[in-house]
Amino acid sequence: MATPTTTAELDAPVKPTTFQPVSLRRKAVNHMATVLVTASVLIALIPLVWVLVSVFVKGIGVVTNTTWWTHSQAGMTAFAAGGGAYHAIVGTLLQGLVCAAISIPIGVFVGIYLVEYGAGTRLGKLTTFMVDILTGVPSIVAALFIYALWVATLGFGRSGLAVSLSLVLLMVPVIVRSTEEMLRIVPMDLREAAYALGVPKWKTIVRIVIPTALSGIVTGIMLALARVMGETAPLLVLVGYAQAMNFDMFTGFMGSLPGMMYDQTSAGAGANPIPTDRLWGAALTLIVLIALLNIGARFLAKLFAPKKV
Repeated sequence: MATPTTTAELDAPVKPTTFQPVSLRRKAVNHMATVLVTASVLIALIPLVWVLVSVFVKGIGVVTNTTWWTHSQAGMTAFAAGGGAYHAIVGTLLQGLVCAAISIPIGVFVGIYLVEYGAGTRLGKLTTFMVDILTGVPSIVAALFIYALWVATLGFGRSGLAVSLSLVLLMVPVIVRSTEEMLRIVPMDLREAAYALGVPKWKTIVRIVIPTALSGIVTGIMLALARVMGETAPLLVLVGYAQAMNFDMFTGFMGSLPGMMYDQTSAGAGANPIPTDRLWGAALTLIVLIALLNIGARFLAKLFAPKKV
C-alpha cells in the first residue's frame, strides 16, 4: 500500500471500508448449528423433566402428610399404612454431613495445592493421576475397601461412620477436580497485583483467589454431595437398613432414604400400593433435600463472594 506524500493526497477523503455481505452458505451453517444445539438441549431436558415430574406426581401424596416428616417406620410392617421417613431423613443427613466435613477440607486443599503449589512437580502429577483413578471408582469398590480396612482389619463394626468414610472416597475427587478448574479460571493478574503489593502467597490465596472462585467451588461441592447422598451400595455393605431411629454414627443399623427405597422395593413396591407410595415418597424427599442444600449453599456463596464495586 502506497504512503501518501503530497498535500492533495493527505487531504483526500478516506474511503470507507466496504464489507462483503455474509454468504448464504455461512448463514445456513450458522442457522443449522443453532438448531442442532437447541435441539440437543431440548433432548437432554426431556428425560430430566420426565423423571422429576414422575417422582413429584407419584410421591407428593405421601410427602404432604405431616406424619411422613415426624415419624419413623418402627413397628410397621411392609403392607401396613402409616409411619414416615423421619429416621431415613436423619440418617441421610448425618451420613452426608460427616462425609462433607471430611471431604470438603481435603478436596479444597488438594485442589489449591495442585494449582498454586504443585503444578509441574512430581507430587502434583502423581496426585492428579490418583485423583483421576478415584474419579472412576465405582461405589461398591469404595464400600468393599472400607469394609476390608475398617471392619475386617481394624475390627470396627458396621456403622454409619463406615458409610461416610466410603462416601469420602467418592466425594473427594469430584471436589478436587471442581476446585482445580475454578482456581485456574481466576486471572493471574489478580495474583500478580497482590504479590506486587507485598501480600504473601498464602494470604493472596485466602483473601483473593478463593473468594473469587468461591461460587464455582461451592457448586462443585454440592454436585459431589448430591452424588454421594444417593448411593446405595455403601449402605448395604457397611451399615444395613433400620426402620427405627438411630442417631449413633458408630454402632447399629441406620435408616437412610436410599436404603428405604431399596427396602420398599424388596417389600413389594410395584405390586402393592403401600410400599410403592413409600418408595416414591422417599425418592421425592431425597430430591427435595438435595435441592434445599443446593439453594442454601448458593445463598451462602453469594453472601461471602467479593462485592462488585
